[in-house]
Amino acid sequence: MQDKITAVLKAIADPTRREIFHVLLIASTALPITQIANQFDISRQGITKHLKTLEEAGLVVIDTKGRERFCNANATPLKEVNQWLQGYEQFWNNSLSNLGDYLDKNS
Repeated sequence: MQDKITAVLKAIADPTRREIFHVLLIASTALPITQIANQFDISRQGITKHLKTLEEAGLVVIDTKGRERFCNANATPLKEVNQWLQGYEQFWNNSLSNLGDYLDKNS
């Protein structure tokens, strides 16, 4: 599970990859790489490299139809990251609650 989370965090660490993922998510349909590349000031080759990273993280599924490659967003891997973060959220909620209790008793 950690390797999956690491791959997802690496993929979404880059603002361009987050924007590409957002474009695909909003489209809610498969888009050809050419159409994705036209929305950015990056070469098609640059977009393809970003898509490869997103694909390795499971955030994008790429299908080939004829000579064109189509990309679809897959938000499922973000659920694992969310579950991992919830453990830290619980930790901080408990810590802040304990601090509040301490301050109430000692003020």
